[in-house]
Amino acid sequence: MDTIKIIIPSITENIRIIESFIDNAKEKFNLDDDIYGNIMIAVTESVNNAIMHGNKNDKTKNVTLSLTLNENVIHFEIKDEGTGFDYKNLPDPTAPENLDKPSGRGIFLMKHLSDEVNFLNNGSLVKLSFYMG
Repeated sequence: MDTIKIIIPSITENIRIIESFIDNAKEKFNLDDDIYGNIMIAVTESVNNAIMHGNKNDKTKNVTLSLTLNENVIHFEIKDEGTGFDYKNLPDPTAPENLDKPSGRGIFLMKHLSDEVNFLNNGSLVKLSFYMG
């Protein structure tokens, strides 16, 4: 089982580092374009949430991203240093009253693009799984 880990300070510009990390994973594990696109959007949304909501843009707090390849499933774990959130009671971004809101779609996208999404540690740890074949 291969595991690769990266730790970044909570600065939104560091999303570029995450994108490079995913690009490297695409080459290393020979990911096809469909799954790569889903991973790129879901993982960057999750890291963005960890930076902005989990760590409240606090540069002294880190976000840890780890990737594990387990047979035909690629798992990403995104961990922040926040207290978590109530992931069971989120507003529906597709509800008419929420359509114009600039935020609130991240978890919706993660759930639609990933094969599995699990929240642990009150939501400060997110596991995204993608089936590769």
